[in-house]
Amino acid sequence: MPSFDEIVDDLVQRHPDVARRKMWGMPSFTANGKAAGGLWGEDMVFKLTEAEARERALALAGAHRFAPMEGREMKEWIVVPQAQSEHWPALAEAAVARE
Repeated sequence: MPSFDEIVDDLVQRHPDVARRKMWGMPSFTANGKAAGGLWGEDMVFKLTEAEARERALALAGAHRFAPMEGREMKEWIVVPQAQSEHWPALAEAAVARE
């Protein structure tokens, strides 16, 4: 199972526009200066602007839309549980490829 750090390190090495950051109090990564994903507890969240990528992510068991605050669901952000971590690298790639 790939870790958040391994995934972000790989993205940073392969994409010069990807950087490690902190946002909403969580370890995160950006693409072209825009938030792309992060570690929310033991799960990862991804900003997936393409509807097809979002639907694929939401089809994974336990995945759901990200709501960092009660009643504040973020349409393009999907939480993918640690149990589905084998999908994290591909989803991280989709999140940084959106621009």
